[in-house]
Amino acid sequence: MAKVLIVYTSRTGETREIADRLAEGIRFQGVEAEVRDVSSIKSEKDLEGFDGYVFGSPTYHGDMLQPMKTFLFLAEKADLKGKVGGSFGAFGWSGEALDRIYGTMENIFQMHMVGDPLRLKSVTLGGGTQMAQDYGRRIGKKVLSQA
Repeated sequence: MAKVLIVYTSRTGETREIADRLAEGIRFQGVEAEVRDVSSIKSEKDLEGFDGYVFGSPTYHGDMLQPMKTFLFLAEKADLKGKVGGSFGAFGWSGEALDRIYGTMENIFQMHMVGDPLRLKSVTLGGGTQMAQDYGRRIGKKVLSQA
């Protein structure tokens, strides 16, 4: 069965909630989804065995949180080239972190990215749950089409 790893970092829990809704959307497509806090990834070996990857961080003071920056350096050592990718996160005023994560995945890791980054203030506002699930569905479909 195809598998997607969702790795996130969060300050308030909003980004974790988005990760959980993304996982639901991926599972709706019949693809396995694993959600992990960035702190649980200790080496590039922890990234092996997945067909797709979705990385998320809130934007805080115009940037991603430091644990995600550190994680991206570790992920660079993994062989993610050609894998399906996506990025997401919660934000208050801006969303720079999502673009930086997305750009890193697309340009440095050379992954096949899904659409644009998912930008949400909260899963509880303005259809956020549906938007996150829909993004997950798109990721699941892309993983299945490349399997």
